[in-house]
Amino acid sequence: MLPLTQKDQPIVQKLLSAGCCSRCILRFCCVRVQSAYRRPPQAGAVLMKSQTSVWSVWESCRNSAVQLRLQRCVCVCVCLCIAETVKAQNYQFDTLVLSVSLPAQLCVREVSVCPCVSVQKGLTLDKDDVIQVKEAFKWIMQGLVAKELGGVSVVTKSAFEVGVEFTHEATDSDCHFLASVCPDCFKPTKNKQSVFTRMAVIKALEKTSDGRFLKLYPCPPVQPSSSCSLQDIQCLHTSVFVAGRYNKFCRSLPQTPWVIDGERRMESSVEELIAAPILSAFRANGFNFSSSGREDVDVRTLGNGRPFAMEILNPHKSRFNRAEMKQLQETINKSSDKIRVRDLQVVSREAMSRMKEGEEEKTKSYTALIWTQKPIRSEDITFIDDIKELTLDQKTPLRVLHRRALAVRQRVIHSMNTRFLDPHHFYLGLKTQAGTYIKEFVHGDFGRTNPNLCQLLKTDTDILELDVESVDVDWPPAIPE
Repeated sequence: MLPLTQKDQPIVQKLLSAGCCSRCILRFCCVRVQSAYRRPPQAGAVLMKSQTSVWSVWESCRNSAVQLRLQRCVCVCVCLCIAETVKAQNYQFDTLVLSVSLPAQLCVREVSVCPCVSVQKGLTLDKDDVIQVKEAFKWIMQGLVAKELGGVSVVTKSAFEVGVEFTHEATDSDCHFLASVCPDCFKPTKNKQSVFTRMAVIKALEKTSDGRFLKLYPCPPVQPSSSCSLQDIQCLHTSVFVAGRYNKFCRSLPQTPWVIDGERRMESSVEELIAAPILSAFRANGFNFSSSGREDVDVRTLGNGRPFAMEILNPHKSRFNRAEMKQLQETINKSSDKIRVRDLQVVSREAMSRMKEGEEEKTKSYTALIWTQKPIRSEDITFIDDIKELTLDQKTPLRVLHRRALAVRQRVIHSMNTRFLDPHHFYLGLKTQAGTYIKEFVHGDFGRTNPNLCQLLKTDTDILELDVESVDVDWPPAIPE
C-alpha cells in the first residue's frame, strides 16, 4: 500500500503536470516505504481507495503503460549490466554495497522542484525530507541485482563495492548559471574534466539565496526529453593487508626499486620479489609496501628478518586460509635465492600500525667488517667491548641528505663487541637504537657523527661489509614452521 493521502493530491497533480515520473512523485511526497519504489504503481497500491480524488490522479500516472514498461526495462537493463560487469571481473565476495554517482545538475533540478511542492503543502519543504535519488535507486535495484547474482546480499556496508555512474548530456548546462552566482565555487583542478562537480554545485547552491535562484532558473524545471545514460560501472574491493618478515642475502639488491634521473640502476628489488607472487595470488591491481626500517643496497638482512607489510589494492581474491598463505610463502621463496620470507599472514588494517609503533625505541643488531688505516693488535680493540650506552650526535648523512631533512639526531649504541681478524681488519658487533647510521659511526662522515670509531681508535676506519642480524620488533606474530 502506498502511503498517499488526500493531502498529497495537489502535490501529485503538480508534479505530474511538471513531467515527474511516478517514483519522483513518491520521493517528493516523502514516502519512505521501500517496496513502493520497487514496483510500478498498481490499482491496489493506493493507501485509501475511498479517496477517489487521489485515486484518479494516481491512476493517470498508472495508466501510462508505455512509461511504466520503459521504467521497468531501464531498471532491468541497468541490473543486467551490473551483473555482467561483476561476473566478468571475477571477484571473490559474499556481500556487496551498491553506490551511485548522478549528474551534478540533478541537484539544481531538485532544488527547483522544492518550491513547487512547498506551495502545495503550505509549508517549506526541507531538502532533507525528500527521499534522495540515490536512496530510491538503491531500493529499486538491490533486489534485482541480488537475484541476478544468485542471491548475493546487497547491503549498506561491505568490503566489495559496485559503483554505477550516470550522465545526462541534455541537461549539462543546467549548472552553468551558478558560475556567475558563485565563481569561487568553480575552480579548475588538474584531475577533473569539468569544474561543475557535484560538491561544487552543492556548495554553490548553499550560497545562493532562494530568491536569486528562482530568478535565474525555472521552477519547476523544464522536462527533459531523454533519460540518463549509464556511463560506467566500476567494481572495487577494499584493501587486504599482508605482513611477514624478510631476509636479504644479496649485496646488490635494493629494498625498493632504485631509479635515479629516470634510469633504473638495479634489475630488481626486495619489494618487487615479494610483491610479484602476492599480486598474482590476490589478483590485485597494485600494492603499497612498507617495512620496519630499511637496509642499504649492499647490506644483508639475516637472523629472523625485517618486518614488512603490504597493502594489497583492489584484490579480486581476498580470502586465504593458513595453508594457502604457507603455499604463497613457499612460492616467493622458490622464486629467488636473493631473499626469503617467513611468517607470511593476512593482518588487519589496525594491526599495520603496530609495525611502526615506538620504532625508534626498538633495538637492532649488526655485524660490520671494519678496516683500519693503521695496523692494530687484538688488545688495541678490546676496550670497545666495555663501551655501553654510547650516545651519538648524528647530523643527517651526506648520502641521504637529498631525501631527508638536515638535522642532528641523537642515537644510542647500547653495546659493542669485537673479533680480531688481522692487523687491518676486525669484526664489530653492535646493538643500537633503531635509526642509528652505522656506516657513519664507523667512518665519521667528515665529522658529522660524533663520537665515531675513527676517534675511538685514533685512526681512519671504514666499513667493508655490513649485516643486519636482528630487528627487535615483535611483529607480526611468529608462525610455527
